[in-house]
Amino acid sequence: MTINESDVRAVLHRVTDDLTGPPTLLDDVRRGGRRRLLRRRVVLAAACAAVLAVPVGGALHLTDRGATVEVASPLFDEPTRGDLAGDERYLRQAREAWRQRARATGTYLRGDPHVIWAGNTPAGPAAYVAQRTLRNPVVSEPSGDRMIGLGGFVEPTVDGPRVMTVETLTDAGTEGNSQAALVGPQRDVLVVLDAGAQVEFSPTFRYAADGRIERTFQRVTFRDGAAVLPVPSQRHKVTVALSRPPVSVENTVHISNASQILFPDGQESPQPRQLIHTLPGAERAWGPNPAGQADPAAHYADPLAAYIDAGGNHRGGDSPLFTLYGATPDGRRLLLQTIQYDDDPARVIALLARDGAPFQAAASGFVDWQAPLPVRLRLPDGQGVLVAAEGAGLSYRIGSGRWQDAGRDAALLPADATEVRVTAAGGEVLTVPVGR
Repeated sequence: MTINESDVRAVLHRVTDDLTGPPTLLDDVRRGGRRRLLRRRVVLAAACAAVLAVPVGGALHLTDRGATVEVASPLFDEPTRGDLAGDERYLRQAREAWRQRARATGTYLRGDPHVIWAGNTPAGPAAYVAQRTLRNPVVSEPSGDRMIGLGGFVEPTVDGPRVMTVETLTDAGTEGNSQAALVGPQRDVLVVLDAGAQVEFSPTFRYAADGRIERTFQRVTFRDGAAVLPVPSQRHKVTVALSRPPVSVENTVHISNASQILFPDGQESPQPRQLIHTLPGAERAWGPNPAGQADPAAHYADPLAAYIDAGGNHRGGDSPLFTLYGATPDGRRLLLQTIQYDDDPARVIALLARDGAPFQAAASGFVDWQAPLPVRLRLPDGQGVLVAAEGAGLSYRIGSGRWQDAGRDAALLPADATEVRVTAAGGEVLTVPVGR
């Protein structure tokens, strides 16, 4: 990456502890020239100018210089929902917890805080509270919208109700983007607010043998303003996923405290090494300077979609991010990409494209950087076997034939190669079968 997305997210998370935003915000900002970031690192979005969109109704009168805006919004104007809506004692506690936290944000508020939803959960009583802001400045994202208030979930603790991440509310519509939070000491209860649109939920995911993401989604059933879902513990890793249909990265439903789980106590995202290699002869398909000219990110959505955890939240891993440019014997462009989530094994995906056609995923698998030959992918149509071992000399042979030099670091071997000799930087020599 030109800019390390994980580091951007981590830094912005630390400086915006009291404000968070929708998971598509950074994605929207980086579209165009910076879309190439997502194809290498797909992690949680957290942005410094972040906002949470809310549905509005009635008249909206925009004024200059951030003056007060009169907005009729269900967040402020509809009755409290949930099975604790009539529990005045709890509602008072939730509002008081909100006042204490809201004062710490330094934002001037007006009127009284309004409890949007309050209900019982397996972890204890929880709520969502919002309050109008005194001023309504234009925000950077969504472009041209104005801030109308602050909002946040209230979670149960041993010391009573506590407000979690505080979010900026704007006059934009949600487009069904319900908000959610993980509550409880083990973060094993997922509360999803009902924004009037369908939401789908997946408790966990697994990797297929070739590194593709496998998830099963089910429709969320809302009751009286929210859904309360028991989930596996999410204390150290977020495995749950929420999305509006159709399930996609763009339709991800925001979990407000996911960044606190992924980046606890100011923890920074790992800074993996960027390994970029261009195979001899790559210019035949790419032209001069493949790495400088290529912008395959314009086609990343389709070929990498099966390897992206749509609806999920992750930080980047610390394994090297390996990118390779090459050409196949039949003249197609060859591009190898790396994706890693959290501390899970890294995955490499070989993409092929003919002329100006979009890239297609051709082969994929997991990477063990401690292995003698970390990358070993057989390309389809007899186009060869792609191998890579950082800093190592490579040679191959076919059957019991003589060994032939294949260069260093990475190589595209003939399809009928049977063994690879790996000479490590320290001089150790190992022979690895190519396999079928």
